[in-house]
Amino acid sequence: MSTIRHSTLSTATLGVPRIGPRRELKLALERYWSGESSQSALMEAASALRIANWARQKALGIRVIPSNDFSLYDHMLDLACMVGAIPDRFGWDGGPVTLDTYFAMARGRLGGKTDDCGCATSHADQAGVPALEMTKWFDTNYHYMVPEFERGQEFRLATLKPLDQFLEARELGYQTRPVLVGPVTFLKLGKARDGSFEPLALIGDLLPAYIDMLRRLHANGAEWVQIDEPCLALDLTEAEATVLRQTYQAIARALPGLKIMLTTYFGGLGANIDTAFGLPVAGLHIDLARAPDQLDRVLAKAPRGLVLSLGIIDGRNIWRADLGAILDRLEPVVARRGTDHIQIAPSCSLLHVPVDLVQERDLDPDLVNWLAFSVQKMEELAILGRALCEGRAAVGEAIAASAAALAARRISPKVHDAAVAARLATVTPAMASRASAFAIRAGKQRRRFGLPAFPTTTIGSFPQTAEVRKARSAHAKGTIDQAAYDGFLREETERAVRWQEEIGLDVLVHGEFERNDMVQYFGEQLAGFAFTRHGWVQSYGSRCVRPPILFGDVARPTPITVGWWRYAQSLTTRPMKGMLTGPVTILNWSFVRDDVPRSQACRQIALAIRDEVSDLEQAGAAMIQIDEAALREGLPLRRAEWPAYLDWAVECFRLCASGVGDETQIHTHMCYSEFNDIIDAIAAMDADVISIETSRSRMELLDAFRTFQYPNEIGPGVYDIHSPRVPAVAEMVDLLKLARRRLADEQIWINPDCGLKTRGWAEVRPALVNMVEAARQMRLAAR
Repeated sequence: MSTIRHSTLSTATLGVPRIGPRRELKLALERYWSGESSQSALMEAASALRIANWARQKALGIRVIPSNDFSLYDHMLDLACMVGAIPDRFGWDGGPVTLDTYFAMARGRLGGKTDDCGCATSHADQAGVPALEMTKWFDTNYHYMVPEFERGQEFRLATLKPLDQFLEARELGYQTRPVLVGPVTFLKLGKARDGSFEPLALIGDLLPAYIDMLRRLHANGAEWVQIDEPCLALDLTEAEATVLRQTYQAIARALPGLKIMLTTYFGGLGANIDTAFGLPVAGLHIDLARAPDQLDRVLAKAPRGLVLSLGIIDGRNIWRADLGAILDRLEPVVARRGTDHIQIAPSCSLLHVPVDLVQERDLDPDLVNWLAFSVQKMEELAILGRALCEGRAAVGEAIAASAAALAARRISPKVHDAAVAARLATVTPAMASRASAFAIRAGKQRRRFGLPAFPTTTIGSFPQTAEVRKARSAHAKGTIDQAAYDGFLREETERAVRWQEEIGLDVLVHGEFERNDMVQYFGEQLAGFAFTRHGWVQSYGSRCVRPPILFGDVARPTPITVGWWRYAQSLTTRPMKGMLTGPVTILNWSFVRDDVPRSQACRQIALAIRDEVSDLEQAGAAMIQIDEAALREGLPLRRAEWPAYLDWAVECFRLCASGVGDETQIHTHMCYSEFNDIIDAIAAMDADVISIETSRSRMELLDAFRTFQYPNEIGPGVYDIHSPRVPAVAEMVDLLKLARRRLADEQIWINPDCGLKTRGWAEVRPALVNMVEAARQMRLAAR
């Protein structure tokens, strides 16, 4: 073991969680949106969170602290506002971007007059303004707002947020490294409003505004700026690589004294390695958690004077690091390049993990010993930094504790179940195929259900009102017993069923009032999962989730949903869907094991859900929806790795769905996705009905289904549930007319984009009434 006798080695973070240890940002946003607090109160709360983040990082020994990693909603939205990429429909006058405009881009704007917080003050018969589209940030569970561009788009600085937050930190004594999404990634992840050009063609127009901001940062004392170009982890064309080279050459010419730390993450550089090392930047960050094998190539290519930032702590998952193994890899690197040219960091922003493990007082102590959240990951960085500068003996106890925790986890009976392994060995290919082809099943199902043309339904959940959350909290605290809680849930369920009948929905759902989350609810009743109390991460805006921790082998001890489905169906003669979350989504929306292949963990979950599907069918459920909202987001970033993932992901869906008879209709739901690239896999899933989110794209996502000649039935969403707007009947009819241009009438179902859990009844009721009326008008038009 070598000892590096240097006094310092830079530890860095690329970004930290924005939401606060107790979701303070969520609470501040929702109070502002509801009109309960002022703009100044929101800004004070945001400033307090930034200040706490800077102080926390410094106290934990982080030497390179970021600024501008904080956002009120989304970092891509922030950049769109910064450069004035604001679509005309938001009524921006070219002056300072107000919060009204900012939140309208994020959430849409209701019809009627709006007040200063962007909330509608009346429900006038105006259509309102739809928000920007939203989709997943690479292969994470975080959503970003998709920038929109027009041919001839003009860019100029419209906000100074990066500079403002840099100066705010400096006034408090923190010399930070400002963070900006790179201009190439920004354009590549955006969209041309009319689809007639590639947004990267706008790079020459964008760069002056971008350079203007960099110049202001440099003039005000920023020595380094972190520019995130995660597009370098994608398959880039030669034209895109050329745009990268031209972009950073232009920045270097304009600002020769500014040091750029170019950051890549979520994967390896791969074929882009020469492009990356050809860019005139002072530093390069690489992800060694997702792509550990790239280190040797990077070291061979890296110029001597380049600062290498090594992402050696996993910023995407919550497992404790193997400090000894990391030191084995890093000690030779630091000896070779010196501490002045090495930084150590998480693999990516810590946005994707919870804030602090210390808050978790109810988890199994063994499990706690295996975990690391954002604070603990920064502590690990500090330990590694000391070891690399002072020798391992300086942090011997911490390294020994890391090794002991890993050894205990490796052999723990809490992790390994021989019965699960034995069952996996019995799986056959026949178990992943329906008995008959879709054409045969469809005929039997239509005769069984007798539904009208353009049948209406919802995706599953109804609003989780304050009363529902209050009752759940009271039950969790023991202030109401199980019988009282069940009685409350039955009343809520019956009200929802009666209301659906009243407005004329064709296929009903029970509302899912008993469920806290579509993944957590199932995981809590499956062996192999654990759940936190405060392990929140941001999904988008104020939407936070607590991902389950998949730590061991998975099995289903008892039925999960059958009782509530049976009760709901007893209330009506109309079809009541059984509602399940699919194995791929449960996997992709969890913090997963890192000690077995993802495919193996997913097959275990699939067998557990297969048991639930079988029990629902035996109880009489004729329609069973198995949501795979996250199937596409699990795609590897490199196309060469897609086939392997899609093979096992589709197999797992089919494994859980294929044990039913022909007359049982299997539904699935998929959230915001680009389907063109995976339409073969979607067809291979062989669900009888798939519902998808299409309202914001105005049915553009259906083009893939039309081109493929997708044979099964589809519910294209006509109601954007991520916005507080209530779409008018005419708006929904227009969307359905667009759908009819792409699909046959007998294929089309009518439904919202997604579940309605996060909306309020005041929005949901008129929106669904309008949806049913839109279906009635479509039936008349089709006669």
